[in-house]
Amino acid sequence: MKSRVAACVSALAVAGLIGASGAALAQEKTFDLKISHWVPPSHPLQKSLEEWGASVEKESGGTIHYKVFPSQQLGKAFDHYDMARDGIADLTYINPGYQPGRFPIIAAGELPFLMSNGVGGSVALDKWYRKYAAKEMKDVKFCLAFVHDPGAIHSVSKKVLVPSDIKGMKIRPAQGTIARFVTELGGTNVQAAAPEVRETLARGVADAVTFPWGSILLFGIDKVTKEHMNVPLYTTTFALVFNKAKYDAMSPRQKKAIDDHCNSEWAAKVAAPWAKFEHDGIAKLKAEPGQDVYDISAAQLAEWQKAAEPLTAEWAAGAKKAGIDPDAALKELKAALKSENAGY
Repeated sequence: MKSRVAACVSALAVAGLIGASGAALAQEKTFDLKISHWVPPSHPLQKSLEEWGASVEKESGGTIHYKVFPSQQLGKAFDHYDMARDGIADLTYINPGYQPGRFPIIAAGELPFLMSNGVGGSVALDKWYRKYAAKEMKDVKFCLAFVHDPGAIHSVSKKVLVPSDIKGMKIRPAQGTIARFVTELGGTNVQAAAPEVRETLARGVADAVTFPWGSILLFGIDKVTKEHMNVPLYTTTFALVFNKAKYDAMSPRQKKAIDDHCNSEWAAKVAAPWAKFEHDGIAKLKAEPGQDVYDISAAQLAEWQKAAEPLTAEWAAGAKKAGIDPDAALKELKAALKSENAGY
């Protein structure tokens, strides 16, 4: 008799817990996340963000829905950080280098000849930057950071072999650090978001662009560029950032679903397909008729590395103004890259 009573009590307790859990789920608000980026829907980032959203939706028990808006549908590429801050979108893809000087700490990832590949580089950058994100991106909830596979110089007609070849050229830089590099080498910067680069080159407004390889083909830039320096010159830092008000309105369980997708593991998941896509672009461009993908000598590479040295000092000055120890921070970043087999 006692065992029957105990069993009934136990069953009622379980039913009560299930009922309470169901009631808690019923009380949770349903959220529709607007995920915004500015590259075409054919870009690998589109699928990565769809997978991110679907995984969040599943973990949230279907209480967080999502829709991805590509191709600057919700706003210009340069505005995506402020779009997340202001709630125009809930999760946005940003290029901190589009606004030189605004995010001086993460700009360490832009330094030339720092990273050798996009996947390990993304994991290293994400792990490193988490220490500084709340300080530098305090208007939003930082989600994750990553980089593309190293990019290079692609020009309309002039073969660029050594730093002095930049003098007098008009170049669209990928980010703020490369923009300073162009200026220091005697070139002129031409600002244009990625979707606008082909037209900028076609109209003669710029002579060359610093860009990752696969995206040269994706954006149709190969229709106007013919000379491609085959050296991993730079990477561009990116981040996914979340609207604070939307996050704060969520239940603890929903916040956990977001937090579980804002980490270094997901930085690698977002970066990996894109990194492969960009790296594969080297072989594809080599196979295209009329394209000259050329290597440079060890001596020429040494010239480039020597010319880039002042950029580290400039980054350090900006980072120090932002309130961090630049020498220690850069040492930490290089150690993280080494541990991920992504140092140059």
